[in-house]
Amino acid sequence: MALSPYVQAMQELFRANTRSREFPAHGAKVHSVAWSCCGRRLASGSFDKTASVFLLEKDRLVKENNYRGHGDSVDQLCWHPSNPDLFVTASGDKTIRIWDVRTTKCIATVNTKGENINICWSPDGQTIAVGNKDDVVTFIDAKTHRSKAEEQFKFEVNEISWNNDNNMFFLTNGNGCINILSYPELKPIQSINAHPSNCICIKFDPMGKYFATGSADALVSLWDVDELVCVRCFSRLDWPVRTLSFSHDGKMLASASEDHFIDIAEVETGEKLWEVQCESPTFTVAWHPKRPLLAFACDDKDGKYDSSREAGTVKLFGQRSPALGMGGCLVSVGQGKEMTPLLACLAVLRPPAQLSTFCSREHW
Repeated sequence: MALSPYVQAMQELFRANTRSREFPAHGAKVHSVAWSCCGRRLASGSFDKTASVFLLEKDRLVKENNYRGHGDSVDQLCWHPSNPDLFVTASGDKTIRIWDVRTTKCIATVNTKGENINICWSPDGQTIAVGNKDDVVTFIDAKTHRSKAEEQFKFEVNEISWNNDNNMFFLTNGNGCINILSYPELKPIQSINAHPSNCICIKFDPMGKYFATGSADALVSLWDVDELVCVRCFSRLDWPVRTLSFSHDGKMLASASEDHFIDIAEVETGEKLWEVQCESPTFTVAWHPKRPLLAFACDDKDGKYDSSREAGTVKLFGQRSPALGMGGCLVSVGQGKEMTPLLACLAVLRPPAQLSTFCSREHW
């Protein structure tokens, strides 16, 4: 089967940028990475009880600040969906903390009833949901920092997420199901038997067309948001799928596990687009919100001095710099059909309004 122009363009871009770059972040294993809504900053949370925030400068991450205050591991973090200055961390110390990068201070500490392991911010920015090890999900008002609702579940709750329309709340559970609640009523709508074993993670694509789940059966399943039916499965991993991320345009899906590679698939076909090689298991991945740049963290060890010491690094793979809009993408330039991969690449890396202007210049 012939590759689509999009796949050709992305493969050329990744071929020109095959090396992952790594940046020191923490003194222990990194549990979570996430980009701010504008893509200018990357945050990471670690077993060392801290969060770090980096500025993305051209092709590298520059550490801006380290955020201390939690008394236990920072298991997950996320940014405000539309305010690029606020992010929230969930910790095993039975608190969540909201941080402001402008002041580098914690602006709120909210006490919860259990050891927190997952967190998400509603698309409208008004609510933060946090889940703990006792399978309790607490909904916190993002302005007053007070609990609005609390739900105790009778099954193992893994990852949690709102849909893009903010009117449904999704949970993956230990029985392989996806539980869907109405929001804000929190009334059960549907329970989908998605996998034969533990359903671990869930992510919605930014276009609002699909969501994906990852499971202990090593499968990634892709679901139609409107029909709530599985449209295809991705089966290239051999270990339980721990983390997922859709690219900014919704056309690529990255998935990772204890396998020593990250699978990048074309969403519409399920075909393998690329494979990012890793030296150890990967437990968190996040595509940049505006370009094909993937942040991730692995369970790496610092072998230089102590093979048991965790390295605590974050890594980048993909488009190095948006300066020319090409990101180092080496593509053949010619006429007719040969131009298609190049134009597809430009369409991905530049807003459509800029594309005609760019093409009119003497770049070829």
